[in-house]
Amino acid sequence: MLLLVTNTSGKQGSVALSRAGERNPHEVEVIEVAPLEGGAFSAQLVPQIAALLAKHRFSKADIDAFIVVSGPGSFTGLRVGLAAIKALAEILKKPIVPVSLLEVVAGASRAQGKVAAALDAGRGDVYFGGYEITRDTVQVLQEQLLSKAELLSAARESTVITPEANWAAIAQEGGLKVLAVEAPSTEMITRLGWKKLQAGETVSPEQLEANYMRRSDAEMFVKSSF
Repeated sequence: MLLLVTNTSGKQGSVALSRAGERNPHEVEVIEVAPLEGGAFSAQLVPQIAALLAKHRFSKADIDAFIVVSGPGSFTGLRVGLAAIKALAEILKKPIVPVSLLEVVAGASRAQGKVAAALDAGRGDVYFGGYEITRDTVQVLQEQLLSKAELLSAARESTVITPEANWAAIAQEGGLKVLAVEAPSTEMITRLGWKKLQAGETVSPEQLEANYMRRSDAEMFVKSSF
């Protein structure tokens, strides 16, 4: 299957073409990743998709499914990225697989039991994902924005999984067990997305929603004004 994989959750983004399941059901191959510069996702995303397809002699109709990072992250970046995928999926009538970066992190260490994924959210906060992981299943317990103190409390009985050195240090100083992993890559996102696609965990364009966790600056301004 040909998969289009997008990530516009951070300051920098990416769009990629990947193949999956062509020789065996567990095989994933990232064909090429094209970077997206922060602040210009809306101008770059669709042209980069077109350029990748043309370079590898594919058409839009060759895309079998879309894997999209749905959060957490930048309000503007996620909104732009998801809007583009919604439009393409609607036109092509192909499935969408939303992927949480926190779940990517949680699965990166292959740890089992209760795990807590942590990603830096800026402003002294952390994106937190609590999961119960077995060999075959991942149960989402919670995904939310937490302060330092809240993280130490919420992850008390979990293994903290993070690619962030600062949050690893905070968790260790708080007496928590920590496993360091690499930052989520396109291959890691594709693998999780492919697994979800095989399990039928897809959404329609109308069902695709971003998991911002933090309200936009505009929303916080309006709330603080009343």
